[in-house]
Order: sequence, then structure tokens, then C-alpha cells
Amino acid sequence: MFYLTIIVPVYNETNTILKILNKIANIKLKKQIIIVDDGSTDGTREKLIKIKKKGLKILFHKNNLGKGAAIITAQKYVKGKYVVIQDADLEYNPKDLVKLLEPLKKKKTYVVYGSRVLGKKRYSSINFTSKIRIFFNHMLTLISNFVNGQNLTDAHTCYKMFDSKIFKKIKLKERGFAFCPEITTKIAKKKIKIIEVSISYKGRSFNEGKKISYLDGFEALIALIKYKFFNI
Repeated sequence: MFYLTIIVPVYNETNTILKILNKIANIKLKKQIIIVDDGSTDGTREKLIKIKKKGLKILFHKNNLGKGAAIITAQKYVKGKYVVIQDADLEYNPKDLVKLLEPLKKKKTYVVYGSRVLGKKRYSSINFTSKIRIFFNHMLTLISNFVNGQNLTDAHTCYKMFDSKIFKKIKLKERGFAFCPEITTKIAKKKIKIIEVSISYKGRSFNEGKKISYLDGFEALIALIKYKFFNI
């Protein structure tokens, strides 16, 4: 049995996909890697087709459906004891995954989030590309905490790690970036405590390939309300 399943949703990351896979490969864990190419058109798909490695599963979407859709596709193939989401853009360092595992191994919780701001000056622009992005991330986290009765510092982090038994029982529906508020809200409704661990982060700009936009922020708010107050 694999110890950790790493789900890598990827869309048009031809410059970083092989680099992130090499970083993941260097983690000293028995791991399963599930890559879901979400309809890439920039050469990412062709690079993935050429890769053949043990413990690596590659799935392809014909069209671009969204990050959440990629995670939904990967969900039924999870074989690890634990599972985590890993973006393919090098903003998050896979070395931090070992830190995220610690609370799970010690049975302190079933869900761990990697926080980009825990223990740091929240409005420092060292790790994020702009203070506006920091502000909106902070506001969305505050609203998420209010709705779900939580006390998170970074609800919209990519690094979300779960006991796979919990993860596979959650019926995911959001196809875009609203996957984040959806799963956070559904974890809250299950009365499962989320422990945060401080992680490193190196944000990138839209010119460098950043894909999330302000529209995704509004969709996140809608998802919070939808999954908190309606039995969906």
C-alpha cells in the first residue's frame, strides 16, 4: 500500500511540470502520484505522454474542465493511506509535505492544511505577488472561518492533506477553484478539526502563469453559502 497519494492537477504548465515531478520524486516516502492533465494545449500533455515511472498514474481530460474537476477525476484512484493536493506551478515546495504528515501520523487529526501565513507577518508581500492578493486571501479566510466556525489562517491554500478514508467519502462537486471552500465547508460539517502547519510559498504573477482570478473569489463565497446552508 502507498503511504501518501499526491494528486497533481495540471493545466498548461509546460515550463514547470517536469520540475515539480522531480521535486516530488525526491521525497523519501512510498508514494502514489496521480497527475490529471486538464486539457493542456501548450505542450504539457505531450511531455506527460512520454513519462513512464513506477507509482505514476497519468489521466487526461479532453477539454479544460477546472482544478476541482481534475481532483474529482483523481479521487477514485487514490490508494495511499493519506492524500494531498499538489499544484504543478512550483509555488509550493513538496519538501513541506513531510511536515504536513506529522499531525496525521500522531493521530492528532484527519485533516492538515499547509498555511502560507501561519507564524508570519500576514500582510508582508514577501511570499505573495501583491498586497491586494494577500488582502483578498485574508478576507476569504475570515469569511470562511465565520461561516464554518473554524479558526484557520489560510483556508485557500493548495496544500490540503487528508486521511484518505475521509477524503474518499466526500462527494465533491465543484469543478473550478471553488473546490477549496467546498471541501473546507464539508470538513467543518463533519466536525473534523483542521490542523495547520506553516509552509514555504513563492507566489507567481499572472504574467508568469497564475490562473486564479477575482471572479474565483466570488465563486468561493457562493460555494461557502451553498455547502454550509443547503444539503448539497
